[in-house]
Amino acid sequence: MIKPKIIISNEDYDALQAMLEKETFMPSHDLLIAELDRAKIVAKVKLPNNVVRMNSTVTFTMLSTQKTFSLKLVYPKDTKESGTLSILTPVGSALIGLSIGQEIEWPIENNKTTVVHIDSIDCTD
Repeated sequence: MIKPKIIISNEDYDALQAMLEKETFMPSHDLLIAELDRAKIVAKVKLPNNVVRMNSTVTFTMLSTQKTFSLKLVYPKDTKESGTLSILTPVGSALIGLSIGQEIEWPIENNKTTVVHIDSIDCTD
């Protein structure tokens, strides 16, 4: 499966790069770094409302299990709230920059992969 095109605001891009520089490196960070490297970077005002950004609540379905989740994509320091998903988790890294209706194949535990489908996005900050 070819990875879909993704788009990220320059503010999110800069904040995520700064966060990665401060974090102790973990192998899972490579997933986020790869996503940032392939993303189209645009001004925040030009980012369409149907795109996953930091602090948006994303409803997505893991196609392998048909389980649907609705979680807020946050920085690791903000995961204390329930209903949040850290950008540094494999699924969190997969979501950033995707649009409603897009799918991406993503690694999960035990060398397996799943396809994540974006159902809806709430971008109220």
